[in-house]
Amino acid sequence: MDQTKYMLTEKEIPTAWYNVQADLPKPLPPLRHPGTTEPTILPPPLFPASLNEQEHSKERYIDIPEEIQQIYRLWRPTTLHRAHRLEKALGTPAKIFYKYEGESPAGSHKLNTAVAQAYYAKKAGAKRLATETGAGQWGSALSMGCCFMGLECKVYMVKVSYHQKPYRRVLMEVFGAKVVPSPSQDTNIGRKILGDDPNCSGSLGIAISEAVEDAATRDDTFYSLGSVLNHVLMHQTVIGLETKKQLEKADAYPDIIVGCIGGGSNFAGMFLPFVPDKLKGKKIQVIAVEPEACPSITKGPYTWDFGDVAGMAPIAKMHTLGHGFVPPPVHAGGLRYHGMAPIVSHLANLGLVEARAVNQTAIFRSAVEFAKAEGIIPAPEPAHAIKVVFDEAQKCKESGEKKTIVLALSGHGHFDLGAYDEYLSGKLQDYDYPKEMVAKALAQLPKVVEA
Repeated sequence: MDQTKYMLTEKEIPTAWYNVQADLPKPLPPLRHPGTTEPTILPPPLFPASLNEQEHSKERYIDIPEEIQQIYRLWRPTTLHRAHRLEKALGTPAKIFYKYEGESPAGSHKLNTAVAQAYYAKKAGAKRLATETGAGQWGSALSMGCCFMGLECKVYMVKVSYHQKPYRRVLMEVFGAKVVPSPSQDTNIGRKILGDDPNCSGSLGIAISEAVEDAATRDDTFYSLGSVLNHVLMHQTVIGLETKKQLEKADAYPDIIVGCIGGGSNFAGMFLPFVPDKLKGKKIQVIAVEPEACPSITKGPYTWDFGDVAGMAPIAKMHTLGHGFVPPPVHAGGLRYHGMAPIVSHLANLGLVEARAVNQTAIFRSAVEFAKAEGIIPAPEPAHAIKVVFDEAQKCKESGEKKTIVLALSGHGHFDLGAYDEYLSGKLQDYDYPKEMVAKALAQLPKVVEA
């Protein structure tokens, strides 16, 4: 049997992040001010100037500071696996590789940007960061990043996930974070939403509004976002940059790249370094996979919308289901965001990315089969991508094509065993696309006039 693991040395860890904005065939539409709708930058009171520079930079590579590189070495480089056992189980001629970000101390890819954001916040004089989290991976990562950099951390965790995944909260608290279920009584927007609906299960859009309000009302606090923004996606490109080197060691190149999308950071971190190759004519199929219950790209228009429920964040052009949309309580909490990263949306609109939506019973079925073959229990989020990897492997089986499929396996599911228990006991249910709820939310889109 061929090699199953492809490793890099510490000296081969990327020393610069890749910035796709340098190579986009058409520039990104600028952010718009939530009040005036005029072109704007990220609100300076909420973000360090250094991150604002990265957000709008057109430099192809941004150097990774040595202090961040030192922390990266705690878990980077992560392993690229050849899934021989899975290939055999599926009976496919396809070669399947997966880049496993569950090796990080936080259990997911999120730590790649959490460390960076905490570093730049500390350099700018902050004492504290405020953020939201869906399933808890981002909150776990930022709590660690803040701990490493000596900052306080306040996490607004979407209520349904706060109760579904209590050990995520405990992990955050081990690293010193203060965690509250969102909507909470700690902010004006949280109290208003609870007044209107005391049983509100929460959403990432609501939690973002709470974290933004928290940061905006304190002089010692910056806001930190775990996905969506350009600089966040750029920090994640260490994934794809390492993968390219590892595939060279395997004498392989991807025909298909598959990743899950909520805000888009893990998926983008994997595929963005391959965009220049694709623009030069390499035939790479790039597939983003999202929940059928929250299908922002597959069923959401590409238009202008707020990043949060309260309309405090800048307006971005993205695929969206409407900032007021509260998704059903699917177990893939990290994918319950109403919109999609502007870069991912932009590339999808240019035809460089395709999207598919799947239901949660199907993704857990695929995740269990993956675990039985590879010994890794995946988080529910990347299980969406695993389902599509299975679909593509089946196509290869039927056609006899020996395609190379690369999976972005963003994290482990050790804190998601309650969801697996529901699936194994037959209690897990699918949610239909909430057409009426989406239509109501889309009616509240901001009016933006393009030049």
